[in-house]
Order: sequence, then C-alpha cells, then structure tokens
Amino acid sequence: MKRWTRNFFILASLLIIVSVIFVPQKTMGQNTSRVSDVQLLARAINGEARGEPYEGQVAVGAVILNRVNSPNFPDTIAGVIYQPGAFTAVSDGQINVPIDPNSTVVKAAQDALNGWDPTYGCLYYWNPETATSKWIWSREIVVKIGKHNFGK
Repeated sequence: MKRWTRNFFILASLLIIVSVIFVPQKTMGQNTSRVSDVQLLARAINGEARGEPYEGQVAVGAVILNRVNSPNFPDTIAGVIYQPGAFTAVSDGQINVPIDPNSTVVKAAQDALNGWDPTYGCLYYWNPETATSKWIWSREIVVKIGKHNFGK
C-alpha cells in the first residue's frame, strides 16, 4: 500500500505542475493592465480636456490611442502619454491629479478604448487660442470639437 500511496502523490504532483505550466490562467496582470490604461488615459484626458464637451474628451483619448497604433509613436498608452514634450498635462503635473472614478473623463477613456474616435484617426490636437508652434499649424485640420482643432 505504501508504494501505491507514493505513486499517487507523485502523479498528483505532476498533474498540478503540468496544469500550472500549460493551462492558460486569467492573470491579474491582464485586468490590472486594462484598469491602469483606463486610469492613465482618464488622467491625461482630465489634464488636457477638462472643461471640454464630452465628445472633446473622448477625442483627446482617441488621439492618444491613434498614436499608440501609429508606427511613428510609442506603442503603449503610457509610452505615448509620457513621450517627452507631447502633452502639457505631463509637463505641468496635471497628469498626477487624482480623478473621481465616476467622472466623465473615466467614461470618455472607456469610450475611446472601446473604439469611439470622433477625430477620424487624427494624431494631433491643439487649442488655436494658445498654440504657438508653427509646426502644429501646418497640420491639416480635420475636425473642430470644443476649443480644440484635431488634425493629421
């Protein structure tokens, strides 16, 4: 009986090891990554488009996501947002302002992540009242939403 018990425990141990190695597991990292993306995108939207109409908030999120999908920009939300000089909200610290989880910027981030793009694929936006870069003014304006121009 001793030999049977020992073989049983060896077999059970092997099955556990195999299941841990080869059976896909839903990891916290996947869920955490999505939550982190929503929160970071929402904080960027808050810093860049607070006070804008809801569609304008979604549009700012869409521009960030369009950049993620462009070969000319970093391929992560954090990479795009923290790209040096890319967003005023990062350089002035507004990206660090806590947000209410029930705020419109969180919903705008979720809508952008779910595919709503009121900019029609734009990679840039600017406020014409404050933009001083000659380069940004060379971009084709595709749509105006709130106080921002969105362009390619």
